[in-house]
Amino acid sequence: MKLIFTRSSLSFCALCIFAGSLFAQSAATVTPATATTSQTAEIKTMQKLEDQWSDAVVKRDQYGLELLLSPLYVGISANGEVTTRNQQIALLFQKTNDPMTMEQRVISARMLGDVSVVNGTYILRHKTGTGNDTIEERGIYTHVFQRVRSNWLCINSQRTLVAEDSSAKAKVSKKSSAELPFHLPFLYKGADSTAQQQQQQQTQQPPAQQVAPAAPAQQPQ
Repeated sequence: MKLIFTRSSLSFCALCIFAGSLFAQSAATVTPATATTSQTAEIKTMQKLEDQWSDAVVKRDQYGLELLLSPLYVGISANGEVTTRNQQIALLFQKTNDPMTMEQRVISARMLGDVSVVNGTYILRHKTGTGNDTIEERGIYTHVFQRVRSNWLCINSQRTLVAEDSSAKAKVSKKSSAELPFHLPFLYKGADSTAQQQQQQQTQQPPAQQVAPAAPAQQPQ
């Protein structure tokens, strides 16, 4: 009887030790360091795709853009325009759309199975179509990628404009030093201002003409 109890106790102790070791290993795999490493790897993967996207737009590379956009792609631009994959490719060949540089920086990437949600910022510089004037757009974006076989394809895109700077904007005109074209009757500037106005009125009025005294009337003789 004692032998059976001893064996069962040893088996129970061995099972507890084995379970404790498994728990320790599982706890070690979810440390902040490993989570940060995983996030960094995901950001690097998505950043590579965003760089390819930017190069395809600037170089007007139709084939390169087709490899990144899904046939189900739907994009919402910063000004609210909704476009499909074919429309995005057609924009590459429009003369009015002349991007000079495009930079997309990934801030976060969340992997949800075969879906990745990417958030980041972008800077787009392009010509206005009139002379050499350029416009710089700065904003944020959200891209949703789906893994198809071994490739990531973007199925949704949305951009939000944060700032826009144009070299064609007119400079702010300086404040004019000219006097007001009319008088504000209820605006009192003080005694000095009133005295100045009276002096101006006196100088503007023509001098009064002196009237010669009338000759006395002659009495009839």
